[in-house]
Amino acid sequence: MSRSSKKGPFVDLKLLSKVERQKEGGNSRPPIKTWSRACTVVPDFIGHVFAVHNGKGFIQVQITDNMIGHKLGEFALTRNYRGHGAGKKK
Repeated sequence: MSRSSKKGPFVDLKLLSKVERQKEGGNSRPPIKTWSRACTVVPDFIGHVFAVHNGKGFIQVQITDNMIGHKLGEFALTRNYRGHGAGKKK
């Protein structure tokens, strides 16, 4: 079920303040580490790099304009598909 339209998108305020701080900063922009996978991507995030936690490590995600409206967790997969088991050799 989707979020109510009258509430608006969920954006982590701490994450938004880190983005604003990085905009004010200089040229060097290290990835912003976050555990907030439920945070919705907003236009302020475009061009920034986020390190999104997948449960084990951090996956770097470069934000583009096609990602607006999606959640950060959609771009950091939590499960690895290694393929079906190969046939056993006798």
